[in-house]
Amino acid sequence: MKLHLIDVAIIALYLLSTIFIGLWYRKKAKENKESYMLGGKSLPWYKLGLSDASDMFDISGTMWMVSLCFVYGMKSIWIPWLWPVFNQVFLMMYLSRWLRRSNAATGAEWLATRFGKTGAGVISSNLVVIAFALLSCLGFLAYGFIGLGKFIEIFVPWDLIKGYIPFDVAPQYVPHIYGIIFTLFAMFYSILGGMHSIVVGDMVKYGIMTVACIWIGVIATTHMQGNPLNVPKGWYSPFFGKHLGLSWTGIITEVNAKIKSDGYSLFGLFFMMMTFKGFFAALAGPAPNYDMQKILSTRSPEEASKMSGFVNIILLPIRYTLIISLTILGLLFYHQMNLKDGTGAIDFERILPAVINNFLPVGLVGLLLAGLLGAFMSTFSGTMNAAQAYIVNDIYLKYVDPQASTKKIITMNYMVGVVVVAVGVFLGFFVKDVNSVLQWIVSALYGGYIAANVLKWHWWRFNANGFFWGMLTGIVTSMVFSVVIPDGELLYWFPVLFGLSLAGSIIGSYAVPPADMAVLKSFYSTIRPWGFWEPVKQAVLVDDPSFQSNKNFKINMFNVVIGTMAQCCLTILPMYLVLRQKMPLLVTVGILAVIVVILKKTWWDRLKEY
Repeated sequence: MKLHLIDVAIIALYLLSTIFIGLWYRKKAKENKESYMLGGKSLPWYKLGLSDASDMFDISGTMWMVSLCFVYGMKSIWIPWLWPVFNQVFLMMYLSRWLRRSNAATGAEWLATRFGKTGAGVISSNLVVIAFALLSCLGFLAYGFIGLGKFIEIFVPWDLIKGYIPFDVAPQYVPHIYGIIFTLFAMFYSILGGMHSIVVGDMVKYGIMTVACIWIGVIATTHMQGNPLNVPKGWYSPFFGKHLGLSWTGIITEVNAKIKSDGYSLFGLFFMMMTFKGFFAALAGPAPNYDMQKILSTRSPEEASKMSGFVNIILLPIRYTLIISLTILGLLFYHQMNLKDGTGAIDFERILPAVINNFLPVGLVGLLLAGLLGAFMSTFSGTMNAAQAYIVNDIYLKYVDPQASTKKIITMNYMVGVVVVAVGVFLGFFVKDVNSVLQWIVSALYGGYIAANVLKWHWWRFNANGFFWGMLTGIVTSMVFSVVIPDGELLYWFPVLFGLSLAGSIIGSYAVPPADMAVLKSFYSTIRPWGFWEPVKQAVLVDDPSFQSNKNFKINMFNVVIGTMAQCCLTILPMYLVLRQKMPLLVTVGILAVIVVILKKTWWDRLKEY
C-alpha cells in the first residue's frame, strides 16, 4: 500500500466536496421535476459539455484503454470505434439539434413527438425504449462498479483490512466490496442535487484530472529519455493492413495470448465490421443514457450542437495524455509489476492501478486517485440520473400518478435512485471483467437498438408499431447472441442482428396504418430531418407554402467525415506529444488546423441554418 497521508487527505477532501455539493444543490434540485432531471434547461453548453465529457472519462473505460494502448500501441485509437466514439461527431453536426428541438425530457417522451400519444403500438413503443434504457443503464452501472473495485483493490490490499471485517469474503468478490463503499458517495450527491450537483461535481473532477494528467505526462516523457520502449515493429503506427502485424514474442510473450483472446488479429476485417456497425449506430442518434439527458438539458438546439462538439475537445487530449503516459510507464516497468488477479491469471486491465501504485510521486497519486474516483462517480451519477428520469417521468408520472406533486416527484426520485444503484451493484457481482460487460453493451445490446432508431429519423412510414417490433426483435436477438456467441465474436454477427431488427421494424410498420398525418407534419416541420419524407413534406407545403425542407444532407455528411478526422487527430496528438514523435505531431497539428478552419465555415457559422 503506497498511499501517504497527503494522498489520503486529497482523496478525503474530494469525497467531502461531493457531499457538500449534493447538500448545496439539494434545495435548487427540489424546485421542480425539470430542475432535478435537466438542471432547469438553464445550464450553458460549455458546462454541460464538460460534464458530458467527464461522464465519458470513466475509470473502467480508462483501464480498458490503457490495456489496449499497451498491447496495440497507436492502433488502439481505432478500437473505441466499437462504441462508436465518432457518434459524438454526428451529434455535433446535426443530430443534437434534431433531438433538442423536441423539447422532451427523456428519449421515451421524445417518441410522443414522433409517433403521437395514441394509436397502435404507442404504449408498447414507450415501454420497449424504457426497457432498453434501463438495461443499458444497469449494464453501465455494473461496468463502472466492477472497474472501480478492481482499481481500488490494488491500492488497498484486502489482507490489510480483512481483520477488521466481521465476515469472510472470497478473493473474486473483494473488488465488489470496495465498489459498494465508493458507490455510496456517488449515490448520495447525485440523488440529493440532481443534474445541478452532477454538473458541478463533474467540473471539480475534470479540474483535478487535468492537473494530474499533465503532471503524469511530464513524468512519462522524462522517464523515456535514454530508455527507448521495447515494443514490436508497427507499435508506433496507427495504420494497419489485413492483419494486425504485431508480435510480442521475445518481448512480453503473454501479450500474444491477449491479442488472440480479443479476436483482433484480422484487424482489417475487424475494422470494416466496426465501421459498418458504427456508422448505423451513429445515424441512430444517442442511446437513452446520460449523453441524451445532457443534450436535452441544453438551452437551445444550437447550444446542443455546440455542447456535443465541445465534448471531443475537452475529453480526448486530456484522457489520451493519461492513457499514453500510463502505457509508457507500464512498458518501462512491466517486469516490476504484479498484474495477476485473485485467480492468478494476468489481467492487463490492472496496468493502470499498478503503475499509479508503484511509480508515481506522493501528491500525484492522491490527485490521480481522486480524479479517477471522480471519473467513476460522474459516470455512475450521470447514468443513475438517466435511469431515474425514465422510471419517474415515463412510468410513475405517466401510468401511476400523473398528478403527483413536486414533493412527491422528488421523493420518488430519491427512492428510485437507491433501488437503481442496488440493482446495478447486484448485477456487478455477476460480471467477469470490464471487457466482457463492455462487449455485451456495445456489440449485443446496442446492436439491437440501431435499426429502429435509424428509421425513426429518416423514414416517414415508420410508426410506433414498427419501432416496438424492431426494438423487441433486436433486444431479444442480442440477448440470445450474448449467451450463445463468444464475446469476441459478437461484432461479426452484427449484420444478422441488424437484418433481423430491420425486418421486424419494416414488417411491424406495414402491419398497421401510418402514424397520424397531423403528428407527422408537426414532427417534420419542428425537427426538420432529412431523409424519405416526401409525402409529409407535400402535406406541410399545402399548409405552409413558404416552408423550407432540410437540404443539408451533403454538407452534414461532409462535416461528419472531416469531423471524424479531427476527432482522430485530437486522439493521437497527445500520444505523439508525450512520445516525442516530432514529425507525426507536426503533421497531425497541420491537419487539425486545416479542418478547424473548414468547420468554422461549414458548421459553426451555419448553426442556425440547419
